[in-house]
Amino acid sequence: MTTTASHHLSPAFPGRAPWGTANKLRAWQQAAMDRYVQEQPRDFLAVATPGAGKTTFALTLASWLLHHHVVQQVTVVAPTEHLKKQWAAAAARIGIKLDPDYSAGPLSKEYHGVAVTYAGVGVRPMLHRNRSEQRKTLVILDEIHHAGDSKSWGEACLEAFEPATRRLALTGTPFRSDTNPIPFVTYEEGNDGIRRSSADYTYGYGNALTDGVVRPVIFLSYSGNMRWRTKAGDEVAARLGEPMTKDAVSQAWRTALDPRGDWMPNVLRAADQRLTEVRKGIPDAGGLVIASDQDSARAYAKLIREITGTKATVVLSDDAGASKRIDEFSEGDDRWMVAVRMVSEGVDVPRLAVGVYATTISTPLFFAQAVGRFVRSRRRGETASVFLPTIPNLLTFANEMEVERDHALDKPKKEGEEDPYAESEKEMDEANKQEDEDTGEQDMLPFEALESDAVFDRVLYDGAEFGMQAHPGSAEEQDYLGIPGLLEPDQVQLLLRKRQARQIAHSKQKPAEEADLLELPAERRPVVSHKELLELRKQLNTMVSAYVHQSGKPHGVIHTELRRVCGGPPSAEATAGQIRERIKKVQEWATRMR
Repeated sequence: MTTTASHHLSPAFPGRAPWGTANKLRAWQQAAMDRYVQEQPRDFLAVATPGAGKTTFALTLASWLLHHHVVQQVTVVAPTEHLKKQWAAAAARIGIKLDPDYSAGPLSKEYHGVAVTYAGVGVRPMLHRNRSEQRKTLVILDEIHHAGDSKSWGEACLEAFEPATRRLALTGTPFRSDTNPIPFVTYEEGNDGIRRSSADYTYGYGNALTDGVVRPVIFLSYSGNMRWRTKAGDEVAARLGEPMTKDAVSQAWRTALDPRGDWMPNVLRAADQRLTEVRKGIPDAGGLVIASDQDSARAYAKLIREITGTKATVVLSDDAGASKRIDEFSEGDDRWMVAVRMVSEGVDVPRLAVGVYATTISTPLFFAQAVGRFVRSRRRGETASVFLPTIPNLLTFANEMEVERDHALDKPKKEGEEDPYAESEKEMDEANKQEDEDTGEQDMLPFEALESDAVFDRVLYDGAEFGMQAHPGSAEEQDYLGIPGLLEPDQVQLLLRKRQARQIAHSKQKPAEEADLLELPAERRPVVSHKELLELRKQLNTMVSAYVHQSGKPHGVIHTELRRVCGGPPSAEATAGQIRERIKKVQEWATRMR
């Protein structure tokens, strides 16, 4: 048996693949196919980063299995109605006919199978079990982490597809914050005693970026001063990115996203300028604003119209009308679309290149899915730009784009250590809701946004940070908004370094009275994570202890000398950037004494 001949694949399939891959599989797809054909497993889990081409791989494999009579029919299970229809359309392009409207009863002979949702399987698991028992069936479980959304969905999938001849599980984001086991996924125990999902083939964002299959992502972070009123009537003011309690971070974040303040209009204006620059190299590039609820979505669409003079497409819920609007936007060249919550995962619009993360959902799963809407590459050199508030979790996720994670069944057992991926079951439940109606929940919260402003804070790219704080509309901000939309990944980093060096040089030439912002380069400003600060302080204390033995000086003397040379407050109050400078200085002293 060979996998190199795609017997009846259309020469144009996949129609949206990037350069040079229109009539052949990408290297990772072919490698995954070869592994599957060699091993002939009943269950196969493929983890591939969003935009890498999971659909193409799965349908090519389905075509091969049908052609070799390993299976007689195909069932695709997708998270949403819109994705279900996308699967049916993609399958039709290679001659596999799937019925996306199937509900019950015998299937017409013209079809090779059906496309259904996890919710649909949850309602009628025995219907799908009977279909799997009657004919040899391949089940494709798209974004299978959704089968763990609720215990009933997982149990329904197990009941419905236990008799299936072959099961292919796909996901771009296998990590979940809960411990519900995902059906048909193998879990292996690590040295730490934690059971984690084991993929049969993994193709991460880092590999896809190296291969040119996905776009590099430039994150543009905006800070600013926020002011709000608590339920007790107290007025609170804070700056995004400064150390504060979890509740204060949440309230400052929601204040920033309030469409009545100045933060959102300024960020949307900057994002639209960025989109204009990107469209010079990608003429049909589009932008997507991901909102928390329908009231905010409508307000953001109104702001976009005021800023651009053109109407934005608004997608409020996962219904037939929404699917039509998504398709029309995908096929057209309009500038902006505003979507609510998990509609973002159902949005497969390859021309999306600029995004605004305007939701308070802070799970790594949702963030990865949201960013995945912008990374699909169509030709070499395309870049993606995502605008986000300076929120510690978001900056951490942005800096860890290339980190590959698995779904863990067991919680970390170390006391006192927080697991950033284990806190947000409630947020994911909210994110996965199909409806986006205003529940009045926001009105019940002890909080009232009063005012906000925006400050360009930093650019995050490939784990590094660039830029100096600047007012919206300033020449410094324009320097980063004007980065060309067509660049190779190494060119992006080189250009960012040059821009920052130019800004630092320019800043040093200005009189002190003209510096109205905290003009520090990005690497000297903290990604304000309490866990990171603790680690940095621990690292500094370890370095100082080592230097105590080397120099013979007491700890207190060394810490005092570090403060004198590097500046700043005591270690307990120092920023991440200040602590890093002290670590670097101690290393420098220790090296000189060798």
